[in-house]
Amino acid sequence: MDQTRPETLLLTLTGRDRPGVTSAVFSTLSRAGVEVVDVEQIVLRGRLVLGVLVTVPRDARRLREAVEQTARGLDMDVEVEEGTGDNPSRRSGRVHVTVIGAPLRATAMAAVAGRIADSGANIDRIERMARYPVTAIELHVSGADPRALRTVLATEASREGFDVAVQPADILRHGMRLIVMDVDSTLIQGEVIEMIAAHAGCEAEVAEVTERAMRGELDFEESLRSRVALLEGVPETALAEVYEAVELAPGARTMVRTLRRLGYRFAIVSGGFTQITDRLAAELGIHFARANELEIVDGRLTGRIVGAVVDRAAKAQALREFAGEVGVDVGSTIAIGDGANDLDMLAAAGLGIAYNAKPMVRDAADTAVNVPYLDAIMYLLGITREEVEAADAAVGIVTPAPPV
Repeated sequence: MDQTRPETLLLTLTGRDRPGVTSAVFSTLSRAGVEVVDVEQIVLRGRLVLGVLVTVPRDARRLREAVEQTARGLDMDVEVEEGTGDNPSRRSGRVHVTVIGAPLRATAMAAVAGRIADSGANIDRIERMARYPVTAIELHVSGADPRALRTVLATEASREGFDVAVQPADILRHGMRLIVMDVDSTLIQGEVIEMIAAHAGCEAEVAEVTERAMRGELDFEESLRSRVALLEGVPETALAEVYEAVELAPGARTMVRTLRRLGYRFAIVSGGFTQITDRLAAELGIHFARANELEIVDGRLTGRIVGAVVDRAAKAQALREFAGEVGVDVGSTIAIGDGANDLDMLAAAGLGIAYNAKPMVRDAADTAVNVPYLDAIMYLLGITREEVEAADAAVGIVTPAPPV
């Protein structure tokens, strides 16, 4: 074989999509006896772009003519480019970059693409993960240093007002994982202790201390015990009323339902109270739950907690213990939280996600999600909105149509 002859041909077809285009192209290629090295195909608003990388046959000119004839018959344009080898940049430094916005503006994508180019990495593929209620786009990038790219893109995300996640493209992303969530202001909206405090007439006082603790200004255990002390005398029946008033974060049910179907395991670890979290776990089908227990004597809260407090360190320890029970490596865990009490848990997990979190938590986490939809986290795992809706439709769950 002549070593000066190009090793591969890149065929790029563009035009109006219709059934049979890909079949016709590969039928033409099959007659030339070439090997397929790589294929990419996308369709945008009925416009198809098909790229096929093949080995060079003995008679490359005849193949070029055959492909051009096939393209004319399909009323499509085709380019044939000679080259050498495969796409070697894909073999190292591969990451997934997920960009989420509501809305997602062109300035955000320009910032992301610009910083990827500045880092010397390459965007190999782009696909949409969701259009509604947020827009989520995933970029397949090669030749990147994940940590360095995460840092520069986080800066852009903060400046431009979008969410971004950078994850290595490794096998862990496709396996069963354990998701460990905070509860208050993460899985649910609001803070349970403040809802209970409303029954004691001290909601404002408790809320002020809670806010300072979430920002990391107060020792969590000390602040929790002082707030719980204010609940002394609240009737036990108030806890049932609080539970009925709890509102889940938008998308929480969808996320748990969808990922459970895929074999994921869930845990909730909370600085809140078992009287609420145990019922939440049972209702949602969450596998593990750990929280503080309010002491109740003669039908009323005593203002004390039973046993050790579930604090920052205890949350991280619970994540490790649950991973052991499930039988997954800690690298296969995902932690989601919003406050300073979640920092150790986020750091311990394979992927730590700050969800609508305080600034210090956003800065410390692997990634931040600031849109008010918990199921947006599924897009970070490579699951599209269309796949979620199709799975729901199969069991009779109707998803509201997006606005036109």
